[in-house]
Formats: sequence, C-alpha cells, structure tokens
Amino acid sequence: MGTMMSSLKMQRKINCRRQKVLTFRTSEIGHNVSDSSESDLELSTVRHQPEGLEQLQAVTKFTKKELQSLYRGFKNECPSGLVDEETFKLIYSQFFPQGDATMYAHFLFNAFDMDRVGAIRFEDFVVGLSILLRGTVHEKLKWAFNLYDINKDGYITKEEMLAIMKSIYDMMGRYTYPMLRDDAPIEHVERFFQKMDRNHDGVVTIDEFLETCQKDENIMKSMQLFENVI
Repeated sequence: MGTMMSSLKMQRKINCRRQKVLTFRTSEIGHNVSDSSESDLELSTVRHQPEGLEQLQAVTKFTKKELQSLYRGFKNECPSGLVDEETFKLIYSQFFPQGDATMYAHFLFNAFDMDRVGAIRFEDFVVGLSILLRGTVHEKLKWAFNLYDINKDGYITKEEMLAIMKSIYDMMGRYTYPMLRDDAPIEHVERFFQKMDRNHDGVVTIDEFLETCQKDENIMKSMQLFENVI
C-alpha cells in the first residue's frame, strides 16, 4: 500500500507540472483576450491550418475566447502549427530538470498524436487538454488507458504498464522523497495488475480498467486533480 500511495503522490506532482507544459506557457485561459478582428484564428502565418473555432468549441469544453488564448500560446511556441516529438520532449524536459523525461514525453506525445502522423496539431492539443482539465472522470480514465496502451491494440499488458511506470520514475529523478527502491515500478505494476486483470488473462481491457479505477478511492482522487484549475 505504501508503494501505491508513493506512486500516486508522484503522479500528482507530474500532473501539476504537466498542466504547465500543456498550456505552452499561455496566459490564464479566458482572460485578457481581445474581441477585435482577432475573433477568428489567425491562420495565415502557419503551415497547418487548424479547424475553425466553431468546430473546436463543439468537441471541447473551451469557450471561443479560451480557444483564442490557447491558440496564441500554441502558435508562439510552434509557428508551423505542428509540434514534432523532439520539440515536445524539449518543452517537457524543462519542467523535470532533476530527471530524464525523454521516455515519458514520448509516451505522452503518442497519446496526443491521435492520427499517428508524428506531429501534434492544435486540434489534438485542445481536445486532449479539454479532457484532462474539464472532462468527466470517465473521459479522463479513457484518456489514461490510451496512454498506457502503448501499441494501441486495445489492451494494457504488464510490459506496457511497466514501461510507463519506469518512465515516470526516471522523470521524477533520484531526489524523489521518500526515496524509492529500484524495484518499486515492478511492485507497483504487480499490485495494479492483481486488481485490474479480473479474468487473469494477462492483459487489462478498457472495461476492466474503468471498473477497477472507479472503485478505487485513491485512483479516483488522483483523477480529480485537473478539475477547476482554470
């Protein structure tokens, strides 16, 4: 149980810093946004042109002003309108200087790159951010399942969960307190798999993942982290 709680505390630290990364150093959403001729997205300066505001409003929980603010921040960081994996890793690593965020950023990038094109579009970014910040618990859990399902075959294996957990421990660095044993990721995965793999077939399905997480108070608390942050 101690290992599980330590892992949840680590995940909360990651989530707090991840929220800073995902906003790409934008100002507070919904504040200080002009209602002038900039009411539509400025598309002429980017190579990739995102969908219009109306379409993005329909598939996210952001307002028009919030989308405008997010887009300005995104465009400032990524003038081409696309974020490749190396750029994403560079941005992400700035928030975890004490560890190695390379692998976790790789997995997170793949979770955002929904079309598997090797780049994150503004649409990918705001849809994922909307889920993490304002989605229902069910939506957040589905997003988390997609993160752990590395090869996107609809199942989570022990190997996939262990790869994610090791990347989290690597990212948090050796100065995490309390100090974690080298075998902590393996122990964490074994405990979670005992809970999640209901039929003991060696993999976790989306239904098993959702059912187990929704019945676990500690996991549910960690899922509430993004609510009401903006």
